[in-house]
Amino acid sequence: MKANINEKEIQAMNKSFRILNERRRKLLGNPQTEELKKRVKKIREYSINHLNDLKEKALKKLEDNGMEVIYASDADEALKAIYAIVKDEKNVAKSKSNTASEIGISDLFKEKGIKLIETDLGDRIVQFTVKKKSSHPIGPAAHLDMGEIAGLLSKEFNRPVKEDPQEILNLVRQDVLEEIERCNIGITGANSLAAEDGSLVMVHNEGNISLVSMLDTHIIIVGIDKLVRTIEEAISVVKLETIYATGKKVPAYMNVISSPSKTADIEQILLNGMYGASRVVVVILDNGRSKALKSYPESLLCIGCGSCIVTCPIYSILGYDFGYNRHLGGRGVVFSRYLKNEQICYKSGLFTCTLCGQCTLDCPLEIRTNHFIQDLRCESINKGLYKDKHRKTAQKIKDKGSPFS
Repeated sequence: MKANINEKEIQAMNKSFRILNERRRKLLGNPQTEELKKRVKKIREYSINHLNDLKEKALKKLEDNGMEVIYASDADEALKAIYAIVKDEKNVAKSKSNTASEIGISDLFKEKGIKLIETDLGDRIVQFTVKKKSSHPIGPAAHLDMGEIAGLLSKEFNRPVKEDPQEILNLVRQDVLEEIERCNIGITGANSLAAEDGSLVMVHNEGNISLVSMLDTHIIIVGIDKLVRTIEEAISVVKLETIYATGKKVPAYMNVISSPSKTADIEQILLNGMYGASRVVVVILDNGRSKALKSYPESLLCIGCGSCIVTCPIYSILGYDFGYNRHLGGRGVVFSRYLKNEQICYKSGLFTCTLCGQCTLDCPLEIRTNHFIQDLRCESINKGLYKDKHRKTAQKIKDKGSPFS
């Protein structure tokens, strides 16, 4: 595996992860969290076992609520649909969304000459880097230390920036707010999609999703694996995600989007587009998830907290080089098999994992990622995709009955 991350980034990332673990330790293992884990596991298991039924309910209910719905079977379909909406725009604002990153929305916008403004602080900082790589699904810039961030911003804004977190925050906030004023369209992801209510639940701490969702057109990209039955279930899921991802009981903000902005204050005549979006478009994405449902349905239980990579011994050394795109670590390796193919899965680190099972131990839903990797290795070998050293060792055993010369 070719290394893209450097030693300095690894040190910064592991320092960030240690701080996160300290914050989480107070919440993990207490009775309330344990009860929430059990509840969320039942919710997610039901959702995955009834995914097709929930999908059909969601498609109908979202439309009944006045939202436009696009079902995209793969990334190309999703990008084509999104570009049809944004093609006349010069600037588009976006919140943090691993699903949007998965389909390559940044590359599309760059190719088409559309300026994409990342509004999440971490994503905006990463946007200024050469590699544009994220190291955690919730904390994208965890691999960058204060000095490196200050240097990036000094170069970007052509003025000295101190190694001070508040100064960095103020500068990026001002930049983002000025950029958003030139945007008519905002793109977000969603943490959960409540099928029976036709509602999307989004959590954030910065308030940027609120800003992005208030633009005239709001595009929401959500994978079918985010489906649950109701808003109540969705809130349970995002609460557990918040605990494991940030070490806090609840996020600062929780947005529920159920329709375009509307009012009925004039003789109860329903009018769209009061203060928020007058148009809401929901892109429901499959992109290999149906394939995963047939082979490894348990892998779709993931709530995206990133806990599995925080304590992964391989990720602590390789960082974002272990995994695929924004799907990081062993789970990202497994998911890449269905998002892409066996070749990408192999290159993402299929034979790098130690199979230690730490990811399963630290996963709030106990997803057996190491078992899936072991199975996928067998598939990969049968396809002729394996390390040359492994081939040589196997040949020694075959010829001499021993792996040693």
